[in-house]
Amino acid sequence: MGVGDDRFQPVDAVFGGAVNTRRIVWLRRISQVLFFLLFIVLLIKTALPQNVMQDYSTAMSAQQGIRLNYPVSFFFKLDTLLWISTVLASHRWIAGTGLVLGIVVMTLVLGRFFCGFVCPFGTLHHAIAAVHPAVRGRKARLYNEKTPAQRIKYAVLTLVLISAVFGLNLAGFFDPLSVLFRTLAVSILPAINIGVKEVFDAMASSNWNVLNLISYSAEMLISPILGFGYPAYQTGFLIGVIGIAILMLNRVRSRFWCRVLCPLGALLGCFSFKSPLQLVQDASRCTGCGKCMEACQGAASPRPGLKWENAECVRCFNCQAVCPEDALSFQMFWHQAPVRLPDTGRREVLTGLVAGVAFPFLSRLDGQIYHTSDARLIRPPGSLSEALFLERCQRCGLCMKVCPTNAIQPSLTEAGVAGFWTPVLHMTTGYCEYTCTLCGSVCPTGAIRMISEKEKTTKPVRIGSAFIDRGKCLPWSGNAPCIMCQEVCPVSPKAVEFREAGVQAMNGQTELLKQPYVNLQRCVGCGSCENKCPVKGAPAIRVIAAGESRSERNQILLNG
Repeated sequence: MGVGDDRFQPVDAVFGGAVNTRRIVWLRRISQVLFFLLFIVLLIKTALPQNVMQDYSTAMSAQQGIRLNYPVSFFFKLDTLLWISTVLASHRWIAGTGLVLGIVVMTLVLGRFFCGFVCPFGTLHHAIAAVHPAVRGRKARLYNEKTPAQRIKYAVLTLVLISAVFGLNLAGFFDPLSVLFRTLAVSILPAINIGVKEVFDAMASSNWNVLNLISYSAEMLISPILGFGYPAYQTGFLIGVIGIAILMLNRVRSRFWCRVLCPLGALLGCFSFKSPLQLVQDASRCTGCGKCMEACQGAASPRPGLKWENAECVRCFNCQAVCPEDALSFQMFWHQAPVRLPDTGRREVLTGLVAGVAFPFLSRLDGQIYHTSDARLIRPPGSLSEALFLERCQRCGLCMKVCPTNAIQPSLTEAGVAGFWTPVLHMTTGYCEYTCTLCGSVCPTGAIRMISEKEKTTKPVRIGSAFIDRGKCLPWSGNAPCIMCQEVCPVSPKAVEFREAGVQAMNGQTELLKQPYVNLQRCVGCGSCENKCPVKGAPAIRVIAAGESRSERNQILLNG
């Protein structure tokens, strides 16, 4: 774009008239750091509040309304991709419209500022790329040249949006905020927690009193951050490996994820095609030093003589800041912004279109939606019916992180292909606390409804039903007396009842034992009995999804 047009206004003037471009770069860095730290704080605060944790049993038994003190879903409310994909899939307007529309309007004016100033995942890639030696000097100029691979993100975007239209929301697999939160909450932080706790345990077992004191004190400080106990998540290893691999792709090209794979960046790039904030390239001043190419974080081809890619530019302002000849400047074209459509690539869009149409139907061949689902598919309380749940769930991991008993897990095979990594409850890992509704209060899309403690307990909201494996149950097999399942049952009157019967013990004598029965009309499927059953591995009493409130089909027929 040429210079000298009076319709342009230098970006310095846009920011107050006296702001140096280098100061804008520093403003961007400060913004990145602050938003990244905010993301980490909200991640840590996605847990049972500390004041409730200190008197957990009392708060639960009193049925107090427990809500988080921080807006932990704030970043997800800013996520344009999650909002649009959920609306397309569910065909319903969802909360968060104001924040999303604000991001869209600002993108229409400023371009992909969200990627450069706000996105915490982009900030992480930016930081890694900045310190990597391969992104400096001549190699960086080669690495930062635009490549055809950058069209792949438009194929991913097309796949996500078309799949959503046909009722399968895949945005959570690729959305940067979901990827970052899920990786940290389900894999990285629990792994760090295990490593730190093992060090503390080793120190506590030492004969040196000083090490004992240090370990106890440090654990009191660290546990509120990393979590209490040893949180466990199935597929946590896979999630962590994928997250680390994405970061390692910066060795291939700096900010590889943002350039090649990120569908949110592709979507924002489409919105910024007519942004009035444009890069003006003055070829008469350019000496070909290549510093602008070296500093570019988006491979947007800022060097004069190349076609600047508006949709690829993340508005980092590095190119203008490092140019020694002032050959580059961002200016506002207020009257008529030039139209610069993103280079999406026909083949990439067609590939995404075909995959987006095919995948929703192929993923339903396992019968999880149209037939009775897997007995292990126990969804969190307040979850929508399975078809509606898959339309909304973003696999973000918020409900898994906030669950105080570690019961909510990312699914593996329980929900079929379409439900991979969506939340399910494993009662051997934890149990659904009778009055807890935190999972619904943090869900950003309403896949898990926000229900009250009163609604959950008095309606009641059932997530499954318990059954007794008599071959393993101690009283039924005659191995020993046991009343654990009845003691821990939280409903009133108890869903587990006893009947005395004479049972032949292992020594051949007949003993009078209390044999448990499950009253299915009272059982809510909370899993307390399964979790506390002394028969470990495969407990003698287990919960299955049958009888769940969210499904009219998945019921147990009862007389009366």
